[in-house]
Amino acid sequence: MKTENLYGKFENLINQNYQIDPEDYTRYNVKRGLRNSDGTGVLVGLTEIGDVHAYVWEGDKKVPVEGKLYYRGIEIKDFVQGFLSEDRFGFEECCYLLLFGELPDRKSLEEFTELLGANRKLPDGFVEDMILKAPSNDIMNKLARSVLASYSYDDNAEDQSLRNLIRQCVELIARFPAMVAYGYQAKACYYQNKSLYIHRPCSHLSTAENVLHMIRPDMSYTDLEAKMLDLALVLHAEHGGGNNSTFVAHAVTSTGTDIYSAVAAAIGSLKGPQHGGANLKVMAMMEEIKSNVKDWSSEKEVADYLVKILKKEAFDRSGLIYGMGHAVYTLSDPRTILLKQFAEKLAREKGMEEEFGLYTLIERIAPEVFYSVKKNDKVMCANVDFYSGFVYKMLNIPIDIYTAIFAIGRIAGWCAHIIEERKHGNRIIRPAYKCVAKPKEYVKLDQRQPKQAVKNH
Repeated sequence: MKTENLYGKFENLINQNYQIDPEDYTRYNVKRGLRNSDGTGVLVGLTEIGDVHAYVWEGDKKVPVEGKLYYRGIEIKDFVQGFLSEDRFGFEECCYLLLFGELPDRKSLEEFTELLGANRKLPDGFVEDMILKAPSNDIMNKLARSVLASYSYDDNAEDQSLRNLIRQCVELIARFPAMVAYGYQAKACYYQNKSLYIHRPCSHLSTAENVLHMIRPDMSYTDLEAKMLDLALVLHAEHGGGNNSTFVAHAVTSTGTDIYSAVAAAIGSLKGPQHGGANLKVMAMMEEIKSNVKDWSSEKEVADYLVKILKKEAFDRSGLIYGMGHAVYTLSDPRTILLKQFAEKLAREKGMEEEFGLYTLIERIAPEVFYSVKKNDKVMCANVDFYSGFVYKMLNIPIDIYTAIFAIGRIAGWCAHIIEERKHGNRIIRPAYKCVAKPKEYVKLDQRQPKQAVKNH
């Protein structure tokens, strides 16, 4: 049998034999997606690192409220205002806060920033052997492979001591920009026939500056561009223990494995289009809307196209308006509010006010369009992915690394949660799955009859 026909046979077998009754999930009170029936997450752990607040309970009724995000008890808007008011970069301070549980004084921040700077360069031979000799068409996959490869360059990879774990966390946070930048340069060269640029990271530059320095052929950037990217990194750094990639980091760490395995798994989670990869879906969706809606300021024209998307008649036929709605936030996503403010400022500077207007129009009318089609009164808001891709576009950041930028920020939160799991978890994470298969008797090979193929329609 030809290979393709054999795979077709296997596909049919899977369609026949993977037949869990959807009603069984209700019958056995299964928490699908680790969600309770009211949409809240199943409580599986405790954390001091981050908190998401999006609703309050009044009796047995969940009441939506404006979203708030806390890093180590500090509201994100206050943290952001703190470093912006002093016109300085904030991501390094954010990393310190998340990792060590308190705001650094000036000397401590300088020492930590210098430590990151001293560790930005990848190990000798790493770029050539692990990145350029094995380029990938997907930067998130390349980043995960680079993290796993880091194990081989670490003489104490399996050392479970806290001090060694801190050292590994610092190195990963410091080296992510180079891993992403070089992964992108390798793809641009080998998959897109562009020139190859390998710029060394600079120890005296911030994380955001290093990203722009290494991805651009001329290594140039404006202060506004660097500060805008820095803000994006801060807003993506942490989001509580329940988001999928952070939970994955907790789950893998709970087995007692090394940090590189845990972080690589978290990267794989973040890549998904329902998680960090959502900004790519938003951008693709917006490009289609821009191509098919003549008047971007027309509420009716835009709403009509959103209806087509919801009815699975346009874009990817998923029926989703990407960037709208969130697993926790209801009335607002505080990250979106902060990012949107700076996106508006950047749009004026870049002459992209019309496109920014289209984004704000969709943000405003999407909930009512959703209700008109789905007859579902779910309270929804634009999430951070709705504007992040647009911000990266205005910063002339290649679309190939949009989700990887998310990872450069989120590695700080992952590392903090990995430390927390090592210190307080002490038990492998193992939820239950109920088997609903019916008992079967074993039939000897010569007595088995081939099944009639069932075609899918």
